[in-house]
This record gives sequence, structure tokens and C-alpha cells, in this order.
Amino acid sequence: MLLVIDTGNTNTVLGVYDQATLVANWRLETKPRQTADEYGILVRNLFALAGLEFTRIHDIIISSVVPPLNPTLEQMAEKYFNLKPLFVEPGIKTGMPILYDSPTEVGADRIVNAVAAYEKFGGPVIVVDFGTATTFDAISSRGEYLGGLIAPGPAISAEALYSRTARLPRVEIKAPPKVIGTSTVGSMQAGLYYGYIGLIDGILEKMLSELGNKTTVVATGGFATLIGKGTQRIQHIDPDLTLEGLLLLYEKNRPKKDGF
Repeated sequence: MLLVIDTGNTNTVLGVYDQATLVANWRLETKPRQTADEYGILVRNLFALAGLEFTRIHDIIISSVVPPLNPTLEQMAEKYFNLKPLFVEPGIKTGMPILYDSPTEVGADRIVNAVAAYEKFGGPVIVVDFGTATTFDAISSRGEYLGGLIAPGPAISAEALYSRTARLPRVEIKAPPKVIGTSTVGSMQAGLYYGYIGLIDGILEKMLSELGNKTTVVATGGFATLIGKGTQRIQHIDPDLTLEGLLLLYEKNRPKKDGF
């Protein structure tokens, strides 16, 4: 079995693949100060609760946009699984030309998503990843990573509204029943939700004008279902896209082993 780990600024997502089947996955809070032992004990407890044998893990692949955590995750893999993990980093085989001005600047998660989306939907395709930041990534019909956009994520927007005002409260990001709010909380939720949908559709409209209207648009990430279902331009919602991309990159970089 293969353990895949996607470490973002807010959440860390883990998945376990048996061959091509995702048999378990978990979403955890990313804690940069957590030690290798704390991560190791947590992961082994998750395995136990899911009825999985951690000794069946034959390899680990990690995508991380939190560099200070990389040594911790590597130590965890070596100490608790007796494995040296494969990191998604410059030099890894992706099979996808990166047409960014400086390819090393592209976040690992964006490359992973791009590889998965092109494999699954073909091209041209746009991936919208709702994380701490919301990223838009464009892949050509020839499977080239063209570039994209980075915008503040919904949670950042909500927190900024709370922290930079004197009387506005923290609110849950949710779809309100109507656009015109009749309370402070309702007005904030309407502004966050419908304002963000407007941002997504507005950006996608301009991207589609460059790539063509036959472009597929897929959403992933923590807010993909909530925001994606309210947009007009997003066609597919795939919460496991990043995990699928990690599986694909593992297969491109390491030979399959007996029992995987």
C-alpha cells in the first residue's frame, strides 16, 4: 500500500492507496510545531481506527508547501514506517512541461493537481483549488502547464473581515438562504459566499476566453463543494484530485512493488 500526504498551509490530507483504490483518507490541521513523534503517533492511531496495518505501507510520497515541516515529515516516515519518502520537488518526473517563467516557483500541490486533472479530463483543463489560497491552474490540450492565478482563500477573506473591523464577528462560511442579508451575520455570509462565487466565475470567464470554451473546469480543496456548486463555470468537483495526482507521480517515479 502507498501512503500519500498533501501538506498545505491550513490542512494536511493523508490517503492510503491499495493498488489504484483509495481505501482511507483523513484531513488534519497543519501544525508546523508538531514533532515527528507526534505526527507518527497520530498517523498510526488513524491507521488503527481505520483497521489498517501500517506495516503494509511500502512507500510514501509527500507534497508540501510548508518547507519547515519537510524534515519533520521525513523523520516521521523513517522512524515510524522505516521508509524514505519521495517528495514532490524540482527534479521529480511529472511528464508535464512547465511553461512558468521560473518552473521552481510553482507550488508542489499545483503541479500535482495539474497532472491529475490532465490524466483524468484531458486538456485544455483548468483546476481551481480552494485552500488557504485559491489557485487557478491552466493546462493546455498538449498537457503543458501554462500558469495561472493565486487569490486569497475564503477563510482568509473571512478572517480579514473580522480582524480589520471593530464590530464585525467571526462567521461560518456557508451558503445563506438569500443574497440580501437581514442581520449582520447574514449580511457577512452573503458577502463572503456570493462575493466569492462572483470572483471565481469572473476569473474563469477570462481564463476561458484565452483557452477556449471547450475547456474543462474542475474544483478541488476544502471549500470546493461549498463554493463550487454555486458557480456557473465549474463543471466537476473532485475532492480527491490531489491524492490521485500523488498516486500518478509515484507511479512515474518509482517502480511498483509486490503488494502495492
